[in-house]
Amino acid sequence: MDKIVLITGGGSGIGLQFARLVHGQGARVLLADLKLSPPAEEFVNAGQLQSPGRIVFQPCDVRKWDDLQALIRRSQDTWSEVPDIYIPAAGVFEPSWSSFWDDTEDSGYASVEININHPIKLTRLAVRALLGANKPGAVCITASQAGLAGTYTCPLYCATKHAIVGFVRSMAHCEALEGVKVTTVCPTSVRTPMLIDDSLKKEQYSVERGFMLTPEEVADAMFALVTEESYAGGTVMELAAGGRRVVPEWQVAPPPEEYGPVSDEAKERALAPVLRITKEERGGA
Repeated sequence: MDKIVLITGGGSGIGLQFARLVHGQGARVLLADLKLSPPAEEFVNAGQLQSPGRIVFQPCDVRKWDDLQALIRRSQDTWSEVPDIYIPAAGVFEPSWSSFWDDTEDSGYASVEININHPIKLTRLAVRALLGANKPGAVCITASQAGLAGTYTCPLYCATKHAIVGFVRSMAHCEALEGVKVTTVCPTSVRTPMLIDDSLKKEQYSVERGFMLTPEEVADAMFALVTEESYAGGTVMELAAGGRRVVPEWQVAPPPEEYGPVSDEAKERALAPVLRITKEERGGA
């Protein structure tokens, strides 16, 4: 795979797994994140020893557009080319410091900056860079099954992922017109540090239930979106335990519950933190 791949959120989780996948296929990889997790550090160090010059790490705060632009410059400085493939994988799952219900922020939602503005801006930078280099390319944004339906316990997260689905659908013509394919993957719960290492989220969302996807499964689906011609620009792929499906633009029929219905106990557990907050805020409480 003689391509340059730029990955935000490459320090852990899905982004790191996609980096492993494409690096193993021969791609040159530019990893971007606030910092590298220990597994990511090990991967980068090993990659630099085994294949010098094919993997680099660039610290990046995806909320800062200058940092995003700097990633493209880093690719040009390192390999004399702009990236071919862009993977905006950095994201947050309604953390307490940027949550609709906890409501701790004063001047804006960081979740919106990270989950919406960052992938949209990186896509714009990608289109400009690829047009300037006069070469085709691809963008695959990590969304979520939460972008296809609503969840009362995490409405801000759902809103950000719905935004990505709408954005990607809107970019469908970019492939035919400009040679840049923009797609998104919408996985159900994934076994990543964002869930596994957060004890509160792990309890609230019944992570122990066992139908979670692996980062490898998501990375494989993203690789297919980027490389296979059967997935055109604007494709929204849902990924669940039962497999993959391309979601039609007009979402009429809901997906089958491959892993069985969610129990009332699990629903109550997920809802409990929100009800505690609304109870505290209710007048006369």
